[in-house]
Amino acid sequence: MTGNENPIAPSFAFEPAVVTGVDESRGVPAKQARQGRARGTWRGAFMLGVMTIAVSLSSTVVTAADLSEHDVRLAIDQGKKFLVREQNQNGSWSAGVSGDVTVGVTSLSVLALINSGMSPQDPAVRRGLKYLRELKIDDLSANGRETYQVALLIMALVAARDRVDAVRIAEFARRLEDGQITSGNSGAWAYKLDKGGLFTGDPSNTQFAILGLREAVDAGYMASRETWERSRDYWESMQNPDGGWGYSIGPSKGSMTVAGISSLSITQQMLKSDDDVAPDGTPPCCNDVAPSKSMQRGLAWMSANFSVSRNPGSLPWFLYYVYGLERAGRLSGQRFFGDHDWYREGTSMLLTIQNPVDGHWIGTGEYESHPTLGTSLALLFLSKGLAPVLINKLKYGPPQPKNLNQVTTENWNRHPRDVRNLVELISNMPKWPKLLTSQEVDLARAVKSGGVNALVQAPVLFITGRDRLAFSAEETKLLKGYLEEGNFIFACPSCENDEFEASFRELVTKLMPPGEGELKLLPPEHPVYRSEHPLAPESVPLYGVDFGCRTSIIYSPEDLACLWDYWAKVDPPNRNVQLKTKIIRATRIGVNVMAYATSREPPDKMQVREARSEKGELDNIERGLLQIAQIKHEGGWDTAPRALRNLLMALNDSVGLSASTRTRDLALSDQNIFRYPILYMHGRNRFAIPAAQREQMQLYLDRGGVLVADSCCGAKPFDRSFREFVEDLFPGKKLERIPITHEIFSEKIGTDIKLLKRRTLEGGENAGAGNFTVRPAEPILEGIEIDGRYAVIYSKYDISCALERQIAGNCEGYLPEDAVKLGTNIVLYCMLQDLRLKSGDSGKSK
Repeated sequence: MTGNENPIAPSFAFEPAVVTGVDESRGVPAKQARQGRARGTWRGAFMLGVMTIAVSLSSTVVTAADLSEHDVRLAIDQGKKFLVREQNQNGSWSAGVSGDVTVGVTSLSVLALINSGMSPQDPAVRRGLKYLRELKIDDLSANGRETYQVALLIMALVAARDRVDAVRIAEFARRLEDGQITSGNSGAWAYKLDKGGLFTGDPSNTQFAILGLREAVDAGYMASRETWERSRDYWESMQNPDGGWGYSIGPSKGSMTVAGISSLSITQQMLKSDDDVAPDGTPPCCNDVAPSKSMQRGLAWMSANFSVSRNPGSLPWFLYYVYGLERAGRLSGQRFFGDHDWYREGTSMLLTIQNPVDGHWIGTGEYESHPTLGTSLALLFLSKGLAPVLINKLKYGPPQPKNLNQVTTENWNRHPRDVRNLVELISNMPKWPKLLTSQEVDLARAVKSGGVNALVQAPVLFITGRDRLAFSAEETKLLKGYLEEGNFIFACPSCENDEFEASFRELVTKLMPPGEGELKLLPPEHPVYRSEHPLAPESVPLYGVDFGCRTSIIYSPEDLACLWDYWAKVDPPNRNVQLKTKIIRATRIGVNVMAYATSREPPDKMQVREARSEKGELDNIERGLLQIAQIKHEGGWDTAPRALRNLLMALNDSVGLSASTRTRDLALSDQNIFRYPILYMHGRNRFAIPAAQREQMQLYLDRGGVLVADSCCGAKPFDRSFREFVEDLFPGKKLERIPITHEIFSEKIGTDIKLLKRRTLEGGENAGAGNFTVRPAEPILEGIEIDGRYAVIYSKYDISCALERQIAGNCEGYLPEDAVKLGTNIVLYCMLQDLRLKSGDSGKSK
C-alpha cells in the first residue's frame, strides 16, 4: 500500500505549490504557485513523475517582520467568508474528491470556523453542527476513512461546547478507543476501527485518533491508561535514528515529525499518575525527572529541518504539515524551532499564498489542493497560533555541545508540564481569553539573537529551579530590560530549595535600582490576594518588589509548580483527595498572580510591540525643537521612569515632531528649569515642596512655562499632595476641570479625544485587581489658567504607567493607546501656547 499522510486521503502524492526561489532564512518564497478556484472535482497526481498545478503568481510577499494583527485577522476573515460560501444546503461541506469524506470535511470546516472566532450560534456553524449531530455511529463505520472522520467529528463537537453533545462524544470516543490496535502494530490506528484487517495502522491515522481522544477527555470522557501507554510506546518505537518520524517505515518527514512531537506531548500529559504520592497527598517534587529523549530528539530534528515553504523531507501535504506545525509548537511549548519563530514565519507564508480574490488556500495533494480543505487547515494554523502567550518559562543553563537546542541541565524544567497545565486551566476560566498558550524561551539564545524582543511576546516570565541561579551579566541585563518594558517576573523553587531562593534574592538586587531590590512579604491588603480567588494572606506567603507603577516581581517560597504539574482537567482514577486539595490551592495562587500581572488582558501575539534598544535611538531622532524636564520630589518622582521618554518617542513617530528623548531630571531649586517650556511630574506617594522651590515654580509659570502632571495609577496620596501644592502656588485657587469643549481635546490640536478608554476601580481604593471596568469616557483633565492659557495641566487618572504599558488591574487610568493620544495632545497644546506667547498673542482659553 502506498504511504499517505493526508487526514482524509488513502494513497495519493502530489507536487507542492512552491516551485522555486525560496529564502529559507526568512520563510518567504520568492515565487509562489497558486491554484485557481473551481467547483467540482479537484485532481492531480504524479507517480514517479510530476504534474505542476496551474498557478497565478502572488502579487504581494508578506515578510515575518512586517506582520501585524490586522493583516492576520483580515486573512482569517477572508478565509471564513470563503468557507461559509462553500457550505452545502444541508449544512455539510464537500471536498469534490474520490470517496465519501463529507463527515471529515464538514467536521474540519466547523472546527476551523469556531476556532477562527465564529460562534456555534452563527448560521453556518449551526447548520454544520446540525448535520454532524444527526449522524449515527454506523454512518461512519462503513466508510474506509473511519478513524479520521470519527476523530474530526469529536473535535468539532467538543469545540461547540454544548452539553447536548456529551453522550454523543462519549459514544464516538469509545468507538475510537476500541479501534486501537493492541497486537502486532500495537498502539496504532488504521483507517478502519477494526484493530486490523487490511490496514495495519500508521502514524497519520494514529495522530488524529490521539487528537480526538484528547478532546474527548476535555469533554469528560475517561480513556484508559493502557490506551495512552500503547500510544506513547508506538511513537517511541516508530522514531527514526535521526530523531524524526516517517510514514510507517521510511525517511523522516516534517508532517510526521510534528505529529510525533504533538502526540508525545499529549501522552505525557495523560500519563501523569499519583503512584508516588504520599498518603497525605504530598507529591515527590524533589525526585529527579528524566526528560523524554524521544521528545528532545524530535524537537532537534525539527530545529535542524524547519521550513515553511515545503513539507521537510517530502513533496506533498504542505498544509497538512503546517496544521501539524502549529499543534507541535503550541503543545510542546516551543516558540522557536532552531532560530525560526514558527508562527510568524508560517503566517507570512500563508498570507503570501492566500488567493487575493476570494480568500481561499490550496495545498499539495488531491485533498488539500481542494480549497475547502486547504482553507480549513490554513485557518486552524492562523487562528490557534494567534492565541496570546500568557507565560514564558525560562530555559537556562549551558547548551549541549552537540545540540545547541538543549541545555546541559534540567534544573529549569523539573516539572515539565507545570506552566502548560496552569495556562490550560486559565484558558477555561470565565473572563479570560478562551485559548491561551505558554512557551519556553532559552535565555542564552535570547542574549545572542533577539535580546529583549525574544522575551516580550509574553507578559509574564516564570523562573523555577532547585539549584543556584548563575546568570551572566548579559543575561541579567536582559532580564532587567524585560522588566523595564513593563513586564512581570514570577518565580518559585523546585523542591523548596534554600539555594535557589538565596540566589533569586541576589538576582533581584541586580535587577532593581540600588537599595530597592529587597523581596518583602506582600501585605494582606495587596490586590494579588483578591485578583481572582479570595486567598488568605496569612497562609499564602508571597514576596514581591515594586518596580515602577506596581509590584513587578513576585516570589513564592513554595514549590507551586510541582502541584501545577499534577493538575488535570479530568482527574485520573483514584486521585488522592488530599493531593487534589493541594493542587486546587496551588493553582489558585498561580491564577491570582497571573490575573494581577495581566488584568486578564494578555496581549495578542501580533500586538506585542518589540522592545526598543537603547543603542542608536537617540542618534536616529533629531534633537532641537522640544525638550521636557522631569521634576524630582519625594513622592516617587521616578515611579514610571520610561513614561516621558516613551511619550516623546511617540511624538516623533506619530506626529513627526523633532524632539529629544534624552530627558533631564531636575529639582525645582535648579535654575535650569527655565530652559524648558514644559516640566513633567508624576508619583504615587505624598510629598511636600519647600517654600523656596514653590516660589521658583511660581516664577517659572508666570514666565510662560507649563507644568504637566498625573497621579500614577490614580494614587490618592499623590493626588492630595499635588492639590495642596497647587493651592500653595495659587492661594485662593483650586484645580478646575478643563471643559471637554476645550481645544486640547480636539483635532485642532492633534487628535479628537473626547472619548477615551479608561479603567476605573469598582469598590474604592481597596478593590482587588479584578474589580474594575473599562469603558469609553470623557477624559478628565484639571488645570490652572494664567492669562487665558493653562499653566498647570493635571490628570488624577493615570497616564504615566500606561505610557510604560504597565496595566495592572488596580491601576485607575487610561489604556496605553489612549494614554499616548492624551499625552500627545497635552504636549502639542503646551507647544502652541509657547508659540503664541513668543508671537505676542496671549491666546484665550478656547
